[in-house]
Amino acid sequence: MKFVSPPPFSFSFPLNSEMTSTQQSVSVGHVSTVSPAVAPTTISYAAEKVIGQGSFGVVFLAKVVETGETVAIKKTLQDRKFRNRELQIMRSISHANIVPMRHCFYSNGDRPDELYLNLVLEFMPDTVLRFLRMFAKQKEYMPVIYVKVFMYQLFRALAYLHYNRHNICHRDIKPQNLLIDPISGVLKLCDFGSAKQLVAGEPNVTYIASRHYRAPELIFGAASYTTAVDIWAAGCCMAEMLLGQPLFPGETTVDQMVEIIKVLGTPTKEDVASMNKTYADFSFPTVRPLPWSRVFRSHTPPEAIDLIAETLKFAPTQRIVALDALTHPFFDELREAQTLLPNGKPLPPLFDFSDTERQYMSLSLLQRLIPSHVKDS
Repeated sequence: MKFVSPPPFSFSFPLNSEMTSTQQSVSVGHVSTVSPAVAPTTISYAAEKVIGQGSFGVVFLAKVVETGETVAIKKTLQDRKFRNRELQIMRSISHANIVPMRHCFYSNGDRPDELYLNLVLEFMPDTVLRFLRMFAKQKEYMPVIYVKVFMYQLFRALAYLHYNRHNICHRDIKPQNLLIDPISGVLKLCDFGSAKQLVAGEPNVTYIASRHYRAPELIFGAASYTTAVDIWAAGCCMAEMLLGQPLFPGETTVDQMVEIIKVLGTPTKEDVASMNKTYADFSFPTVRPLPWSRVFRSHTPPEAIDLIAETLKFAPTQRIVALDALTHPFFDELREAQTLLPNGKPLPPLFDFSDTERQYMSLSLLQRLIPSHVKDS
């Protein structure tokens, strides 16, 4: 479906009302709900412009009329027969490095049968993709300290999502979905439209994730994959931050596998079996893996190359898990008291682990993660 960018409009409704399609009557540009016994506070959103658009729908830049706060509103077409998985997940998670949902409401479209879900999200001014392109236009590379700061926060978000009590697989990790504040260095993962809580024995769709970041088991048609597909995608993002361009720039699904093999070499029969035991149509020429020293620039930190190598393994079970990635030596500089961002500002909060995070972190792990200067402060 093609979404046409509309002119500015506004929504207003009681703040404490339960926004369900059965409770509200909706007209174009305005949402009203059944009035409760006690008059609630009203909140209104004035959409100003479209800042994102795709097959999923439209993302608007908007302001809360009552406070002037800037927010993002993601508007997606709904199937009335199904619950929205993204909404369910967004309601169930809360993490410093995941963009929070402030509110949600439904609205009608131009046709009587059209129903749209609107997610009101925290607004972040930039994305890793745009940040990368800024450096590329200047014929420069992103400073490695930014790669460390952004990737640490991404792995922290993934550790939270992949925690066995959640077991949520994002399934669309890519630079466009890594929202950042370039001044403070804060990163927040967004767009859970493809996310799913994985259940053992329950098949999953295989045509998922953006091509350049798609794990090889997805290309091999595996339906019982794990959260390791997110780790592969994270490794691709990290490589792109260091290279200034995608590591595996395939133009088709088959070409994507060719690009992967150019770097990692031909997977063995054991590799293929680890990705998809039922796959029998594997026929790629024998290619030796390319040394990582030929993939990255000569002054790329060896710790960075080592971490990427740990994420980009054919066998999903051999990839590093997000929690272990946080302790990788590549991030040691972030634990030094004197480390600053290139703009001279302090690093964003990196060690403010929540009670939920501490549930899946051992005491020894916390001692490794939290530097002494933070413990003493």
